[in-house]
Amino acid sequence: MNILVLVKQTFDTEEKIVIQNGQISEENVEFILNPYDEYAVEEAVKIKEDSGAEITVLTVGPNRSESVLRTALAMGADKGIIVELEEEADEYAIAKIIKAAIKGQEYDLVLGGNMAVDSGSGQVAIRVAEELGIPQVATITKLSLEGSKAIVERDIEGDVEVIEVNLPFLATAQQGLNEPRYPSLPGIMKAKKKPLERFTLEDLELSEDDLATRTTVQDQYLPPKKQAGKVLEGEIGQQVHDLVNLLRSEAKVV
Repeated sequence: MNILVLVKQTFDTEEKIVIQNGQISEENVEFILNPYDEYAVEEAVKIKEDSGAEITVLTVGPNRSESVLRTALAMGADKGIIVELEEEADEYAIAKIIKAAIKGQEYDLVLGGNMAVDSGSGQVAIRVAEELGIPQVATITKLSLEGSKAIVERDIEGDVEVIEVNLPFLATAQQGLNEPRYPSLPGIMKAKKKPLERFTLEDLELSEDDLATRTTVQDQYLPPKKQAGKVLEGEIGQQVHDLVNLLRSEAKVV
């Protein structure tokens, strides 16, 4: 079985976000493997341990993104692919890039994170499934393989949906699917010697239309600081009167 895992390098979730001139500053920032992608890598490694599989991890991003591939390789993946992309690209273009990077390769299972913690769009993996012409199931919390089909579970509105799907297919991992392992020291050492293939956009020979931006970020800003709350005093009737006035004059919601 061949498994492809899509991963992304994101800000450490403990980092303080600083915006300068409408852009998020990356100065002195720590980058990590996107937490949701860790679930995808762990699930692939579990399948490899249980029944044997070859795992390829792929990322699209700047040269520093190689570090997340090495993390995934240290967890147990077999080889990596990085498409070096220094400029910004939207989800549409990234899906096109991924399709071009794996051209000629066949995968029985494609896994990705439910979303990236920086953008939160949850679109790239789903778009890749569309590009590859394979079914997809998003936000899975359980995965079982039975021959040429898979049984997956996903949370829906406080309940569980069970889906049977034929391979190949794509799934995005949600919290609760597993508990990602920490890379061991031997795993880290082995990861340094595992194969890693590099592509540039020129290598992939994509058209201008493939890379044309469909969505743009118009502005970025931090949420306003929370103001101190107000305590209403007096009789209940007076409190209700004061509350309505505040909602009308200050909150402007009535």
